Amino acid sequence: MFKKILFILLLPVVIFASEGETDIVPRTINFLIFAAILYRFIAEPIKSFFKGRSEEIVKTLKSIQEKVEESKKAKEEALKKLEESKVLAQNIIEDAKKEAELIVSKMREDMKNELNLLEKYTEERKEIEKRKMVKTIVSETVEQLFSKEIQAFDNKELVNIVMKKVA
Repeated sequence: MFKKILFILLLPVVIFASEGETDIVPRTINFLIFAAILYRFIAEPIKSFFKGRSEEIVKTLKSIQEKVEESKKAKEEALKKLEESKVLAQNIIEDAKKEAELIVSKMREDMKNELNLLEKYTEERKEIEKRKMVKTIVSETVEQLFSKEIQAFDNKELVNIVMKKVA
């Protein structure tokens, strides 16, 4: 590469060189010396700068690639958790439906039992009221019989009086 640069720098000297004596050769030599000195002092820092910059870019790219990989892994984990959450939510919904069905069936059973108890209670109350009415009618009939003059009643009259009261 140095040879190419040297050739490019000397090309104008060769092209524009004239037969007469000019100060182009000493100037060219001075320029080449200056360029060599400049190259000697600046080349290493420039090389190390670009080499460091290249390494820095490589490190940055590697770090970005690692972050991309981490992001992909995090995305996969998030998708996996999402699927697990969907399954869990579906299970919860199914459990809730089953519990609701159990609660409804238990409530129906409780209502049937309560309705049976109410029917039984109503029947008992009817029997009690029926007995009260019979007692009341019998007592009224007996009072009515005893309130009249004690007469000899035959069975027909007694049955008629009771039938009137019962009817």
